[in-house]
Amino acid sequence: MDTAWTWELSGYCAKYSFLTEPKGLNMREVERIFQLDPEPPVHENLNDYIIKAVQRRELRWFSFFLHHYENRLNGRIRRFLLREGLDRYDPERFLDYKMGCVLAMLDCLRGYDPAQGADFLTYAHHFIGNALLTCRMQEEAGSFENVDEYKAVRGIAWLYNQSGQSEQATIQKYAQKNGCTEETAVRFLALVKQNRSRVPFYQTVQDEDSEETGEDVSRDDHWDYAEILWNGIQAEAVREAFEKLNYREQTLLEKRNAICMTCGRVSPISTRLTFEELAVLFEGSTASGAERAYRKAVEHLACLLTEARVLHMIRLKRKSQTKRKKKIAAAVYLYQVDNDGEWGEISFDFEAGTAEIIRLAEWDTTVSKKFAKQAIYHLQTSPNHNLPKDGIMIFEI
Repeated sequence: MDTAWTWELSGYCAKYSFLTEPKGLNMREVERIFQLDPEPPVHENLNDYIIKAVQRRELRWFSFFLHHYENRLNGRIRRFLLREGLDRYDPERFLDYKMGCVLAMLDCLRGYDPAQGADFLTYAHHFIGNALLTCRMQEEAGSFENVDEYKAVRGIAWLYNQSGQSEQATIQKYAQKNGCTEETAVRFLALVKQNRSRVPFYQTVQDEDSEETGEDVSRDDHWDYAEILWNGIQAEAVREAFEKLNYREQTLLEKRNAICMTCGRVSPISTRLTFEELAVLFEGSTASGAERAYRKAVEHLACLLTEARVLHMIRLKRKSQTKRKKKIAAAVYLYQVDNDGEWGEISFDFEAGTAEIIRLAEWDTTVSKKFAKQAIYHLQTSPNHNLPKDGIMIFEI
């Protein structure tokens, strides 16, 4: 690649480097950071923008590509953060991951040859996955030499949890499967233990290179029971709260979230029971009845954990709304902190993307207003056609 093209790529990176500095951006801004106004020329194939960028040595075509690809990129980042048990609505974190992916694509652009017949996204897919893993690696408690070592550590952590075997059996199985020595496998497993004992590694899809892994990563609620249990919250407090539930509630939570509260093992999410299967488990129930019972069990456990000061809870209740063209243009929501005290009130203008705190809820912080801000982020990032009438939000203290 010629020097001029290299310098232009460097200049493009510098142009957007300001985005990595915290500027008080909200999620709406972060998710639309590459949207152009006026809109760029329309091509049927996304790859046409990349081909023109390469042929003409003009990165404005890469900007046009990002404009149209941004929604898909946002989706891939959200799915990754969801599988990792991370906050998908933290603008600064989301932007860090997003810029990592964009820089990876710029690196791929240097070596992309359209004549080879592969689409750019096919060529760059593996590198985008590595960029996400690199960002995740930098947030870990442990220290890793590079992303390849990090992948290896994740792999043996996943195997150790899934197999349910002893450490020695896991080490032998990993060494045989990956063609490495047992000494190397021992070192990787030691890194797992040094990093943390309860790991979202274990819930992560092993095939990081595939965007479509076949795993159902959707969640029934904005709070996932297994994710909360193994993502830093005191496991003992969760167990104590769990024991206060009745048998039906305990069974619904364990079977639906594919987790055993006795041993703490988290099974692949694909093994969880459907609501139809849960209805069969409890004779006389329907799928919709099982779903309602599950949601009540989630809420009951959340209330118990809130009382134990392990979690924070925000209750939401829609007071009024204004619709235009079948979309909610504006709404007023009431919110309550930790299931207690007077309700606060927040007014939203979804068309303008703004929100105003009319009245703080009792127990909300008067300076940082952290509970109201959590509610605002949640509602502003929800699909406009699917805004909740009521519900609860759960997050760690």
